[in-house]
Amino acid sequence: MTSRPQNPIDAWQAIVEGNHRFVTGSPAHPRQDVDHRAEQALGQKPFAALFGCADSRLSAEIIFDVGLGDLFVVRNAGQVIAETILGSLEYAVEVLGVPLILVLGHDECGAVRATMDATEGKMMATGEFIHNLVERLAPTVTEAQANGFTEIDQITDLHIRDTINELVARSTLIKDRIESGSLAVVGANYRLALGEIHPLVTIGNIE
Repeated sequence: MTSRPQNPIDAWQAIVEGNHRFVTGSPAHPRQDVDHRAEQALGQKPFAALFGCADSRLSAEIIFDVGLGDLFVVRNAGQVIAETILGSLEYAVEVLGVPLILVLGHDECGAVRATMDATEGKMMATGEFIHNLVERLAPTVTEAQANGFTEIDQITDLHIRDTINELVARSTLIKDRIESGSLAVVGANYRLALGEIHPLVTIGNIE
């Protein structure tokens, strides 16, 4: 990436190329030097927003081989939509002008596993807000199981799709930007062992 991507197609290409460098063990570690750090202190202009799971193995700048100021990252356990998440992503789109939102889940997600355990009465965690998070995930897990999907990664894929549907349905700003062609939203699953991202759903034009 020689310059900041200005549209969804170029932004997605930068994401794909960076992930490929990470997977193949040839990262460029761009825009991480002292001079760039000082430059970024003057203001940020990321080329994409990432809403992902807070899992410690999903370090965005590493797995997409980007640097300071490239990604506007919003994360929580299980990438569960909340008002603060919506506000953060709207800020990335409207104020910072990102042309791409990537919603990133991953295999063997602990939040999804906890919700599956809760539906079977086997959840061990007692924290009040852990239970609140699980309650937010429960409708997807229940629907998936009712339709014969019992594997954790199948349920995670459905959750990623549901998350994007909720994001677009609740944010008029994001929906309007997609319809205008200035924004695209991609949902993908990250494979922990391989380091690869696998796109599942796209709203908007990235090709």
